[in-house]
Amino acid sequence: MPLEAGLLEILACPACHSPLEEEGNELVCTGQDCGLAYPVRDGIPVLLVDEARRPA
Repeated sequence: MPLEAGLLEILACPACHSPLEEEGNELVCTGQDCGLAYPVRDGIPVLLVDEARRPA
């Protein structure tokens, strides 16, 4: 389920404050040294570092 149009523009990675990109059912940090992927559950981004997936 895609996020609302303006929502992605104002969201940032809680760990490094870089912008986020929507990829499937996750929001992925665009920061070069970070790259955390945050889940989106039922259309709601879960922006908790403890819930994020580390880059592979």
